[in-house]
Amino acid sequence: MTKSHLFVLDTNILMHDPSALFRFEEHDIYLPMMVLEELDAAKKGMSEVARNARQASRFLDELIGDADREAIEAGISLPSMEQGGEEFTSGFLFLQTDQLSPEQLVGVNQNLPDNKILSTTVVLQKLHPTRQIILVSKDINLRIKARVAGICAEDYSSDKTLDDASLLYSGIEELDEDFWEIHNKELECHKEPTKTLYTLKGPLVETCFPNQCFYLAGEKPFEAVISEVDGDTIKFQHAKDYRSDKSQVWGINARNLEQNFALNLLMDPSVDFVTLLGTAGTGKTLLTLAAGLAQTLDASLYTEIIMTRVTVSVGEDIGFLPGTEEEKMTPWMGALMDNLEVLNQEHEGGEWGRAATADLISNRIKIRSLNFMRGRTFLNRYIIIDEAQNLTAKQMKTVITRAGPGTKLVCLGNIAQIDTPYLTETTSGLTYVVDRFKNWEHSGHLILKRGERSRLADFASHAL
Repeated sequence: MTKSHLFVLDTNILMHDPSALFRFEEHDIYLPMMVLEELDAAKKGMSEVARNARQASRFLDELIGDADREAIEAGISLPSMEQGGEEFTSGFLFLQTDQLSPEQLVGVNQNLPDNKILSTTVVLQKLHPTRQIILVSKDINLRIKARVAGICAEDYSSDKTLDDASLLYSGIEELDEDFWEIHNKELECHKEPTKTLYTLKGPLVETCFPNQCFYLAGEKPFEAVISEVDGDTIKFQHAKDYRSDKSQVWGINARNLEQNFALNLLMDPSVDFVTLLGTAGTGKTLLTLAAGLAQTLDASLYTEIIMTRVTVSVGEDIGFLPGTEEEKMTPWMGALMDNLEVLNQEHEGGEWGRAATADLISNRIKIRSLNFMRGRTFLNRYIIIDEAQNLTAKQMKTVITRAGPGTKLVCLGNIAQIDTPYLTETTSGLTYVVDRFKNWEHSGHLILKRGERSRLADFASHAL
């Protein structure tokens, strides 16, 4: 039997995911004293990092309990965990109990916390030459320094939803030219009061998800949305054509196939959760707002629209903002204001009509901060989360679980533009919910690829 590895955890691992203590299966974990010091320093405040630091300290307190020094030196047994249907016998937790002689590394300032953790890891490697000592950190520079010092260093991968962002479910699929030749014998038609459903069996069914969109290009184009997946059978309906002037949504038409599918999902009351991914200019915010206004003001399906986003700056922070919650959030909502201006111009009624519509819209759209979402319940609301790629999986869960009966929630984002430290395309909360919700019958997802903002923006997206 191969001897288990000894993983030395950096502080940022526990501040990113406190449950990391239980995610190393049969291997052992070692926490330098510097990690406990940094957790103690980071525990104050109401930020996500502070909450995670406090939770990590609680986990450590529960694990240690009444153990004395001898028991801590011998290692504290970690509880067994079940992952992917398999139960793993966990290893042991070791805490630094002795003053290890600092390893003098060339050109390294020993007073820095990261370098103290690195020095401790180097000493451990010399004390246990037969064991595989691995430093786990989300700090790239620390991992580089560890490799220079001859220590194996890895990123924390247990929070990765996918191995590669290219494997993310797209929500749309083009059918092969011989699709009808293979599937036409298993096709049945059922008429319902509000729609016509088609039942289909065949090879396509094996890879289908609820509310997935598929199309067939050519002389006889075919566009459909899957309504239900039941074993080896799927039910689908023809996608409504929002590119026609007769089917405008708050004065807006879909300009391409992907936007048309997006409006089908956004305008479907049975789809409670929609995620739209895409680069700048693909129309995510405009389509979402148009669908929200149409269903809130015209159809009265929702009482109001709530829009929020993570307040992560692209450049330098501009400091504290004055005013109420909504006034503080206004500078972050430039995309909302720009798109509302477009929608108001598209709406008919002349100058006086547009002014009245603008006043009505302003009363039915509320801007809220994510910082005050805990404990709230939103009933019959149309909630839009912009820049959702900057949310962690835990933050995404906090927001989604605020939705009450009759609420529709739409997440917009571009996982190629993440501004939050320690988040990547594969660990973003947006990637997480896309993967976890793809099998749910009341959720839909699309990746928009074609830009429709302007020829300048399209060229910049490809050339820069």
